[in-house]
Amino acid sequence: MRGAAGVSLPLVSDPGRRGDDDRAVDLGEDFVVLPEQTADDTDRGWGERAGGNDDWLLAERPPHWD
Repeated sequence: MRGAAGVSLPLVSDPGRRGDDDRAVDLGEDFVVLPEQTADDTDRGWGERAGGNDDWLLAERPPHWD
């Protein structure tokens, strides 16, 4: 088989090698495909500081919010 630049490429198929379909996968209770939250979806990932000013924001609500 020849590649685009005329370089000979080896064949990858190995008859003694098992494919991914034959591989055993443990799907126990602790199996996680994707994490619940990524590192960039945190306050630190957004550049926020630890702590917060929620109490101040609630105390400074405009009068029409009551």
